[in-house]
Amino acid sequence: MADLTMTRLYEVMIVLYAISLVFYFTDYFYKQVRARRIAFWLVSFVWVIQSAIIILTFVETKRFPILSLSEGILFYSWLLVTLSIILHCIAKVDLPVFIINILGFLFASIFTFMPKRPTGAVGETLISEMLFIHISFAILSYAAFTLTFVFAILYLVLYRLLKKKKWTHLWTRLPSLQQTSSWMNISFFIGIPMLFISLILGFEWALLTLESLSIFDSKIIGSFIILILYCFILYVNRKSKLTGTTYAWVHIYAYLLVVVNFFLGSSLSRFHLWY
Repeated sequence: MADLTMTRLYEVMIVLYAISLVFYFTDYFYKQVRARRIAFWLVSFVWVIQSAIIILTFVETKRFPILSLSEGILFYSWLLVTLSIILHCIAKVDLPVFIINILGFLFASIFTFMPKRPTGAVGETLISEMLFIHISFAILSYAAFTLTFVFAILYLVLYRLLKKKKWTHLWTRLPSLQQTSSWMNISFFIGIPMLFISLILGFEWALLTLESLSIFDSKIIGSFIILILYCFILYVNRKSKLTGTTYAWVHIYAYLLVVVNFFLGSSLSRFHLWY
């Protein structure tokens, strides 16, 4: 009965999310205020459903549901939905909200249709507060880098429109080029320390918990490469040697590497518990 209830929640979540994207699309291209309001409330219902799934899983497993790959994807999608609602209410930006919700729908779909496996094999002895904080900060950093990715795309779009002087009514609701650059930097600066904290805690947890640890594990290598890459981007940008469209493109490529490490690195890892 519980499994049937969860399945129905997954189905309702995906249907409502898909319909909301249609309304967001309609609003953006045809300036339908009513469509935007409907889309916002549908996304809000999606947020409620995702929160309910997280709470129900918490009640069932007696832990915060974040230790498996499917749970991590759900939490990541929940964060993106939360960010889209915040941006809608505070920043009043339309295209970033639309893009973030597309990404949120993508990860929600992956969570819904991927096979769910019980996490009992993890073992109570391997579950600790340090592990929980490690994974939480990792996913929060991914959410921050997702915002950087979205604003980098917007920066390139705005730059191209301004350069070619093809400004139409479709783009009147976009933020300015300077605003886009500022938001890209803010989310970028937030993501780096979160990822650093996550890696430090994860490494300490592995040393204290696992009998053997190889530093050549694919997940460890990939995560530290991403951290070094983002630190290098920060350093070069502070030296004013990486600006404008080049800076935006670098963030786009860096985020693609984050996505690859999120899925491929976890599946190839010998000791990570996500599956």
